[in-house]
Amino acid sequence: MEDMTVKEILFATGGRLLCGSENTALEHISIDSRNMKGNDLFVPIVGEKVDAHRFIGQAFDNGAAAALTSEHDSMDSPNPWIRVEDTKKALQAVGSYYRDRLKLPLVGITGSVGKTTTREMAACALSARFEVYKTPGNHNSQVGVPITISEISGEDEIGVIELGMSEPGELTVIARIAKIQMAVITNIGVTHIEQLGSRENIYKEKLTIQDGLMEGGILFLNGDDEFLKNTRAKEGCRTIYYGTGENCDYRALDVHLEDGFPAFTAVHGQQRVPLRLAVMGSHNVLNAMVSLAIASECKIPMEEAAKCLQEFTGFKNRQQIYRTGGMTVIDDTYNASPVSMKAGLEVLGSITKAERRIAVLADMKELGERSPEFHYEIGEYIAEHPVDEVVTLGELAGEIARAVKEKAPGILVREFMEQGPLVAYLKTELKEGDCVLFKGSNSMKLGRVAEEFYQL
Repeated sequence: MEDMTVKEILFATGGRLLCGSENTALEHISIDSRNMKGNDLFVPIVGEKVDAHRFIGQAFDNGAAAALTSEHDSMDSPNPWIRVEDTKKALQAVGSYYRDRLKLPLVGITGSVGKTTTREMAACALSARFEVYKTPGNHNSQVGVPITISEISGEDEIGVIELGMSEPGELTVIARIAKIQMAVITNIGVTHIEQLGSRENIYKEKLTIQDGLMEGGILFLNGDDEFLKNTRAKEGCRTIYYGTGENCDYRALDVHLEDGFPAFTAVHGQQRVPLRLAVMGSHNVLNAMVSLAIASECKIPMEEAAKCLQEFTGFKNRQQIYRTGGMTVIDDTYNASPVSMKAGLEVLGSITKAERRIAVLADMKELGERSPEFHYEIGEYIAEHPVDEVVTLGELAGEIARAVKEKAPGILVREFMEQGPLVAYLKTELKEGDCVLFKGSNSMKLGRVAEEFYQL
């Protein structure tokens, strides 16, 4: 935060100063009492299991400059304590207040799959001409988005922020805080179907990103997605489709692989720009196309944006490819859904020089009642693709193993419920010439297993 004081926090939240000076300068917001950047406002979030109010003292010990509270009515301290009714809502109010002070345009990205990669690629394309701010890590929630916005500085010229959703109404809240000029919906899948019940409900919720889309804004939609291809932006905003079909304003033609990497020609009107990506997976063609579309609508020539995209190599735990000890390791452990699981398996199959292709797959979470069915379908998919061995971690992933055994008995299958035995097995099984994919939901912590093999 720039030029913020306790006085402005009081104004934004309607809070009451219990002690300390209202002229205290604030530069950052923290919800973690252990980590302060300097002149932090500590916001104690009340969670289902932990109420962070008990860490306010620790926050001040670690350098916090001020703190919100919803549990104290008086306090004798040299540090500012600000009484509010609800600390999470107060945090959102601060984020909204700070957003109103900013002049730069923001691009908001949501969707069932591909939000983070699209965010990174869009920021990369925009960097051809702008100083770009982007969401750090996965701060895309009702708590994360206000903090994300508070870190934008006067030096930033455009921002690309990720807007997540795990429950009804959440996207409306954070979109209204962000007040975006451009909105992207990458696709409608089954992630969070456990909370929302159906893809139709997910579709309706994703469209609420427009609740924060400003007048005259642009809604970028995946024209290849069955739910989005016939959707239109709300009144007063434009719709732009991207994809591979004739209905798309920004279209990828002649999509093919060159040494396993996607190559295609990006077309918009009379413009035709050839492009070869440095990240694997044909799904990244769509991520690249919407990034080119955003850059183009921001007056960046497609040729310039394409040059930047060709240098994009991905980021940690997202289809990162390591070659070590004579093996190829694909670390795609950031998260998992049926769509991204198949995309990871496609990348595995595209590694042409592999002597053996081994898929190490863990549970996919938050898929609701049909979760076993979705896992079984992954096994069916594997049965029709070039995979030599499947190793699973977790009870749900056992359904993947079951399908492979039933549909492709020639594929070797091994099942594990704990990381220790899994790692021990892989250390004896993997050898020079193997290509191994690690893929599972973040909560399964499969990334730790992957690191055992590319940090040899």
